[in-house]
Amino acid sequence: MILKASQRSGAKQLGLHLLKTEENEHVEIHEVSGFVSDDLLGAMKEAYAQSLGTRCKQFLFSVSLNPPPNESVRTEVFEKACDVIEERLGLKGQPRMIVFHEKEGRRHAHAVWSRIDAATMTARPLPFFKSKLRDIARDLYLENGWSMPEGFRDSKLRDPRNFTLDEWQQARRAGLDAREVKATIQECWAMSDNAPAFAKPLEECGLFLAQGDRRDHVAVSIEGEVFSIARMIGRKGKDVAARLGNPKELRSVADTVRHIGETSRRACRAIFRKPSALQAM
Repeated sequence: MILKASQRSGAKQLGLHLLKTEENEHVEIHEVSGFVSDDLLGAMKEAYAQSLGTRCKQFLFSVSLNPPPNESVRTEVFEKACDVIEERLGLKGQPRMIVFHEKEGRRHAHAVWSRIDAATMTARPLPFFKSKLRDIARDLYLENGWSMPEGFRDSKLRDPRNFTLDEWQQARRAGLDAREVKATIQECWAMSDNAPAFAKPLEECGLFLAQGDRRDHVAVSIEGEVFSIARMIGRKGKDVAARLGNPKELRSVADTVRHIGETSRRACRAIFRKPSALQAM
């Protein structure tokens, strides 16, 4: 789910925009909570009036929640996303509004929070909200099993031979998200019909096809973590073997780890030979 947000003023203009039916076939005011008023424009006026008692000019926080194309998303998923947003951004307990728009059968949502804390009459700060929303959006793709846009790919899930020096060091320090590993393996499986076709996109994501200790097919990460292909895609071992062939024809996990290390070291040495890398040290 793509999340786009801004801190803003213009409560009346935003309220009228959210209620416009010219651009949307259906508009539904799903929630108005934490306000005295129970209608959208009334709540917007309240938020503005409260802001006059502070020095805050951008007293609203507006987020659009756009699900992937061709996905029918339940109301509860939007609600949960809004709950997570306010939890992680420090807006929990703040008055909010949620409006659904539907156009050509596709539904998306807008959520608006008042930033003004009534108890302190100060605005809730929103540091790094863009990066936090990006992490939330990525989690939503993983939790709901949606195909993730390339821009959301974790930098750790990349072929280490194509890393820059900084990316290599970062990937070595950080752990892998098992949910994203699972989603990545499933996508590579869906787009392939044999072992080479499966192994190539897998390596581009920093995972290497190998023979596991139990003579099954596994994926090995640059950290040497081992993931069962059958378990990741929810298939039986014989079904995996039918598509990928005999796992004995692949490197063992130990040999794969050595292979990753050797090819990655060559890539790192090439980086260190570059003047820019040497000057940065």
